Amino acid sequence: MGRSEMDNKILTFLGLLFASIIVLAIAIALPVAIFPYFAKLILLLIAMFLLVLGFSSRYYSYLIVPMLKQRSKHVVLDKENTYWLSASADCIIRKVKDTFIATVYIMIPVYRSATEMQPEDKLDFANQVSRLVGISKDPVRYSTQMYVMDKDAYLQTIRDNVTAAENAAEELNQKGAPATEIERAKGKIAMWRNMLDTISKGTSFELVSYASISATGTKEYEAVSAVQQKARDVISGVSTTFGVTPTTITGEGILKFVEPEHLIPVTTISAQINKNIEEQVI
Repeated sequence: MGRSEMDNKILTFLGLLFASIIVLAIAIALPVAIFPYFAKLILLLIAMFLLVLGFSSRYYSYLIVPMLKQRSKHVVLDKENTYWLSASADCIIRKVKDTFIATVYIMIPVYRSATEMQPEDKLDFANQVSRLVGISKDPVRYSTQMYVMDKDAYLQTIRDNVTAAENAAEELNQKGAPATEIERAKGKIAMWRNMLDTISKGTSFELVSYASISATGTKEYEAVSAVQQKARDVISGVSTTFGVTPTTITGEGILKFVEPEHLIPVTTISAQINKNIEEQVI
């Protein structure tokens, strides 16, 4: 048991004991003319409850302390950041006591699927995958992850194209343009509307294969420098093995691997929920 935890238990016990004594003193000191007997009885019961709660805090502090603090509407779990992005924006960093841990994520473009291979190709592909184990002396995590694509920006671009095509068609009508030009403009509007309807109907997924590797250091820059060197070794080994060009994931792209909100974008979920509600209403 840590010293701070013991101190919290003692403070909780003394606080509840002091509160019990105060309530008991009020119940005894106040005259009956001000406080009837039933009110005194209620105060005595409250004092007894606080006293029992104080002695119980020795064994049930993990339940009592959050209950007493729940009116603050939030409980601080950790004052330190769980992780942050490095200055070079190519790795995330976490501090555990006095050690910095830097992690790099490497995108591996895979253009083949085992389901579409012949038996001999599957064996060759399996041998390539097994060679990944010997690429680095340090532990490397190879994984494939599927996440929902955030299509909102792309859909907005298509909506803008629909609006632009409609405006162009309206201008042609006002100018009295030839029928062929007007029909061509209407066809363009229909094309963009069909594209918008097709893309927005369902959720799109993206499959990503990646490797992640970590390094430690007593200083942040030491951990970052070490993991960047390890990442270069992994990229070289994967490139030689698979004949592809892996790249280091940078910036907000890293969040896809560490934050659920980027695996399933909030805006995409909202659009899908609204679409389902509209379908139910219709």
